[in-house]
Formats: sequence, C-alpha cells, structure tokens
Amino acid sequence: MPKPSSTRYRTTNWSDYNASLRKRGSLSVWFDPNMVWVPPPTGKRGRQPQFSDATIQACLTLKVLFGLALRQTTGFVESLLRLVGLDWTVPDFSTLSRRQKTLAVDIPYRGSNGPLNLLIDNEASSAIGPRKMPNSIKAEGEGEWHACKHGGVKRRLWRKFHLGVDEQTLEIRAIEITGSHVGDAPMLPELLDQISADAELGSVTADGAYNTRKCHDAIAGRGAYAVIPPRKNAKPWKPSTAGAIARNDALRASRYLGRAIWRRWSRYHRRSRAETKMHRVKLLGQSLMARDFDRQSPRSRSALPC
Repeated sequence: MPKPSSTRYRTTNWSDYNASLRKRGSLSVWFDPNMVWVPPPTGKRGRQPQFSDATIQACLTLKVLFGLALRQTTGFVESLLRLVGLDWTVPDFSTLSRRQKTLAVDIPYRGSNGPLNLLIDNEASSAIGPRKMPNSIKAEGEGEWHACKHGGVKRRLWRKFHLGVDEQTLEIRAIEITGSHVGDAPMLPELLDQISADAELGSVTADGAYNTRKCHDAIAGRGAYAVIPPRKNAKPWKPSTAGAIARNDALRASRYLGRAIWRRWSRYHRRSRAETKMHRVKLLGQSLMARDFDRQSPRSRSALPC
C-alpha cells in the first residue's frame, strides 16, 4: 500500500502572515499596581517579611524566562519598575536565593469542560549512539559535546521531570522532580495526589512503564479509566482489586482487537500531547540553574531549566 502524500498548504494572506511573524517578537511586561508587593504584618514576633510570595515568584519567573543570574534579575526588575513609574523596592539577590528554597508556587490552571483526562509523561534517558546519553534535565556536570569528545571527566547529575497534563487545555496539573534513579511507575500516585479530590477524573493515559498494580489501583481509586498498553507477553492478573480487573479488561480488548486497533479505539495517541508539553518545558534550557535539590522543587519556578 503506497504511503499517503502529506497535505501541502499554500499561504495566500501574506500580509497577515508577515504581521503575525513580527508580532512574535513583541514583548510586554505588565505590573499590576494593586499587586501585594509588600505583605501585611503577620502579627508574630520577630522581623516581618519585606516581600510577599508573589513578589519573589514574579522575580524568579523573569529570571527563568530571560536566563538571568540573581544579581542581573534584581537589576532587570528594578529597571522595569522604573519604566512603569512604580517606586517599589526590589529584593536583593540573597533574598531571592533564600526565599526560593521555601517558596511554594501553585500552578494556575483554567480547567476543562467535563471530566479531566490526564496525560502522564516523564523525561527519561534514552540510548543515542554507542553510549547512553541522558535525555533528562542536567543538574551538574559537563555539557554533551564535552562528554562525547573527552569522556565527561566530571561527575554528572541528572533530574527527571514527571508531568500530568490536561488533554483539553494542555495545562500542567501535576509535576514532580526526582533523581534519575527513580522509576516512572512509583511517581504516578504522587501525581494523582496533586489533583484535587473534588476534581472528576475521566481517564489517565500513560505508556507501558506504568503498567503496574499500584498504578492501576491508584487510578481505579480515583474512579478513572486507565489507558495503559499492556505488554505483548502480558498475563492476566488475579482479579482481587478494581485496578486489576480494569487492566485485565484492557488486556482482553488488546488481544481481541489487536494492539494497533486497541490504541486507536482507546485513543492512546492522546499521550503525544504530553510529550509536546515536555518538549516546551525543555525549550527553556537543558540544565537547571539551582544546585540545591530543595531549590529544584517542582513547586518552584526557579527549578525550571535555564
């Protein structure tokens, strides 16, 4: 059967297309004058905090987006405030470094219509060429070119990102960061715990690495449907739990329909959207700026790559 030819699109509205390309380089940074820059007194003894969590988060967000160091971030935010006419005091670099360790950032989301269809993906290692090349986010060590050319004389340390993405809006609903030695399956219950208990889960889609009893039981415990492909030589499990029963149903369906038809029938291809989201995260950089694991917490935007 010949391979179908790809669809070719011709641009007819060149003026609009050119304007949209120019608009990609447009940059606007807005500061809300009603933003709580200085927090109110806590009523406790001791020195009161001079800057709110929103202030620290705003500075660290600009730091990550523009790939700046802490001192340069202070000067950059100071210049932006001067341009908009705000006389706010900017936290110094030591304050940013100290507060980012304990800063808890809730990832905002708009939510989708209907039940949440969660897509699970992680940035793991992959074999490239004659040696294994880590495909996760680098925390310490030499660059890839130096390691391939000279063998990587320095110890290299890697972090692995685990993401839970909303299928409809492509928003990150859950995130965890671990060492490269931590497997994929043990982190799925941790990701599900970040989803509010009031949120209705429709399905959880993940790859075959999550085909374990604990993962299926955790998904069934939230009343969701697991879209996880079983292995080719998979055997039925003892139907002692709801997760095992759901997994056996998927196994029988894949054997009856065939793995290719089962993937289309179960819409397993939706998981590629989570891989796309992971690629967008990696566009911020290939290495982490923070060196302390506490500062590399997934709840802090300062842990994102530079």
